[in-house]
Amino acid sequence: MPINPLAVGVATLAAYALAALWYSPVLFFKAWQAELGLSDEQAKAGSRPVNLVIALLLVLASATTFAFFLGKVPPLTGALYGLCAGLVWVAGSIGIDYRFEGKSLRFFAINGGYHTLEFTLIGLVLGLIH
Repeated sequence: MPINPLAVGVATLAAYALAALWYSPVLFFKAWQAELGLSDEQAKAGSRPVNLVIALLLVLASATTFAFFLGKVPPLTGALYGLCAGLVWVAGSIGIDYRFEGKSLRFFAINGGYHTLEFTLIGLVLGLIH
């Protein structure tokens, strides 16, 4: 099934921008940092350019793969499927890991919340741009 590279590119950039906002001091950076017990220096070290490029490539891979799964759907259907994928597949999977690793519900809400919104946004964009 062919996919639309423009839709995938826009979805990738939208999800990457969401991550930049989500994990910024404006939203959840300090809470995320506290949950991991990172110093300011350690937290900033995580934002090395190589990590940012790898993150962008992984979001691109996610958006591309999700585009293959979705095909051509209306925007609200894409958003709903994205919500399901983010909440159940991604957040649900990391939720299992976090329970066994003893991580907090707050940490789960930060990371699981991002991935839920990430896939909802990817699905919406893919539905908008056929």
